[in-house]
Amino acid sequence: MFNDATVLITGGTGSFGHTFIPMLLAKHNPKKVIIFSRDEMKQWEMAKKFEGDSRVRFFIGDVRDRERLYRALDGVDYVVHAAATKIVPTAEYNPFECIKTNVLGAMNLVDACIDKGVKKLVALSTDKASSPVNLYGATKLTSDKLFVAGNHYAGHNPTRFSVVRYGNVMGSRGSVIPFFMSIKDKGVLPITDDRMTRFMISLEEGVELVWHAFEDMEGGEIYVKKIPSMKVTDLARVISPKAKQEVVGIRPGEKLHEQMISAEDSYYTYEYPEHFKILPQINDWDKDANRIKDGKKVSEGFIYSSDNNTEWMSDGELEAWIDKNRNKIGVI
Repeated sequence: MFNDATVLITGGTGSFGHTFIPMLLAKHNPKKVIIFSRDEMKQWEMAKKFEGDSRVRFFIGDVRDRERLYRALDGVDYVVHAAATKIVPTAEYNPFECIKTNVLGAMNLVDACIDKGVKKLVALSTDKASSPVNLYGATKLTSDKLFVAGNHYAGHNPTRFSVVRYGNVMGSRGSVIPFFMSIKDKGVLPITDDRMTRFMISLEEGVELVWHAFEDMEGGEIYVKKIPSMKVTDLARVISPKAKQEVVGIRPGEKLHEQMISAEDSYYTYEYPEHFKILPQINDWDKDANRIKDGKKVSEGFIYSSDNNTEWMSDGELEAWIDKNRNKIGVI
């Protein structure tokens, strides 16, 4: 699909882009990969890693800027939407800015992709979009709905939109593992709540889910990767066994346990060997055989959350991941 194609990634200088782009260039042969983002310094630093590869291009812009998106998407075949305001407390204190990027940016992208003849877009979502309790989750749920409905909004145009949803990305900038690693020698690790659990996924697994979505999608599906959970206290213990764990309380907008499929979603959700697929509630698309394929309907009331997960990451698995990724944890 990606051979000789032009691929654009919004927010491409973030953690996901730093993994997605090298994997794409190594496993496929795209004609062009465009990194669309608003931070010139991050682009300048990232460009050093791809010196000599004429396929990689950089485009300064913001998803809030509709006209700039139209220019950037000229001749683009596929889009990965990774741009977002995603830090939960930041969104709580700066709600207008969060909405401009996550909601209005999604609206701009739907319009621009349809008008510029993009073939497919896959948007990155989050476990916080399922039964959201914070503004970040609410904006990402809205964004998900916009991209799902974008397939109807496109009318006779062939542009198709789908979404991938997953949990805590291990080692990504600003996430819990690099934070704990940076302070582990201080002897105290802050724990918001000793009951807290989180889904755990590597960036490489996230990239592979995006590729699967591009290959499988008819339009409107939300793909949910099956991934393990881990207690935050266990994560802290593995990173610094001798450190004291100090409970400091849940931050504004934070959940005790994350959720990726709600009981209300269960009526439209199908299970596959490595993922779930939430089908659109509109236009009877949830009954479309082309979207269902070989999926098995989940039971009514099924909930996929980090505390009721059947798969848990062991200490050894986390230790092995940290040893493998020690040099780049928190760098991207």
